[in-house]
Amino acid sequence: MRKARMWLALAGVPALTVTVLQAQNVVTDWTAIASKTIKQGGKTSDAFLYFAYTSIAVYDATNSIHRRFRPFYFAGITDRDASDEAAAVSAAHAILVYYFPDQKGTLDAQYERSLNGIIAPADAKRKGVDAGAAAAQTVISERTGDGREADITYTWKTGPGDWQPTPPGFLPPAGPWLQFMRPFTMKSASQFLPRGPYPLSSEEWVADFNLTRLFGEAGSTVRTPKQTEIGLFWTDQPFYQDARAWTYLVQNYHLDVPDSARLMAILWTGFSDALIGCFNAKYTFGFWRPVTAIRAGGGNAELTADPGWTPLGITPNHPEYPAAHACGTSAVSSLVADYFGTQNVHVVMDSLVFTDGIHTHSFDNTADWLDEVFWARIFAGFHFLHSLRDGEELGRDVSRQLFENNFQVIHHDRHEMQAQPAN
Repeated sequence: MRKARMWLALAGVPALTVTVLQAQNVVTDWTAIASKTIKQGGKTSDAFLYFAYTSIAVYDATNSIHRRFRPFYFAGITDRDASDEAAAVSAAHAILVYYFPDQKGTLDAQYERSLNGIIAPADAKRKGVDAGAAAAQTVISERTGDGREADITYTWKTGPGDWQPTPPGFLPPAGPWLQFMRPFTMKSASQFLPRGPYPLSSEEWVADFNLTRLFGEAGSTVRTPKQTEIGLFWTDQPFYQDARAWTYLVQNYHLDVPDSARLMAILWTGFSDALIGCFNAKYTFGFWRPVTAIRAGGGNAELTADPGWTPLGITPNHPEYPAAHACGTSAVSSLVADYFGTQNVHVVMDSLVFTDGIHTHSFDNTADWLDEVFWARIFAGFHFLHSLRDGEELGRDVSRQLFENNFQVIHHDRHEMQAQPAN
């Protein structure tokens, strides 16, 4: 089924260049501010954590006013006449200032502009600000000692199958401490630990090796131009790319402040736990990347070494198995479908990695979105098929458990949400 869908997913040519989207409400305003703040803070492999901290605080703050959903950390109750916009702004600002104190001046100025733009009585704003501050402080307290940036060293081996630093930078392994992070919704980082890579002596390994060798090489003669574009498209920085896409979801489906806060919190906690579980598995198995395996001959007598083999993209600096993009996208695509109650959701992603302008890919089904990401990692030369399949399963397990146990509706005071985009 996966292979059959692969070619169907490649049938259309992606559109190029789109108008930059403008944020619709304070939740998306502060998602954009968080994105810029986190990026300027130099966060790469762990950027998702700061989005999660921020989105949970915003969710809990606004939810303390409307009380429509189950609280995540902060269970306080705020007067219903409080401004949910002020609560969201206050919560996001407090989290970002705490984790990025060197950007306090800029964040304070943005905070004042946001509050001044809210149309609400002064007392309503004050109550909202207090709720946001309380929710943020609760998140900070709950996540203190969660393993973030712990001093963990990963020592790699040098035998067949072992991860080693990859060209061109031969960088040290990124985020080995993530394997020991305390998750948000999982019982432990290893709750959904996958089975592990195929043995190098297996027929399955030989098949996966050859698939990536043929389709993932920079100068591949079997990969089509469309597949090349897809492979490169998804080499954009994933967390910032997703933040833009989720802002589009809020805009396109006209979500109000509490609904957009809930969506962001669901997606960022799901993404975070999928990545925590993924990195736990990555450093548990320490499997080599295609560029290392193919140049070395795959550790199997049936395979031939290709010392000059180079992937289409620049290989991320952490172990190959399981595929992080598969873990994360499987989780969030499932959660988007759960949130809207259907897979038929219009998703628009953009990519900033091209020299000819912004590229955009649109999907009308969350399964197609996941499918493209799945094959993009082979086209880029980053992963093997088995790694993608097991990453997808891990993400699906995370999303299923999260949606069953967290962020549930507790007051049905509105019509059930349906996917009805703007005209």
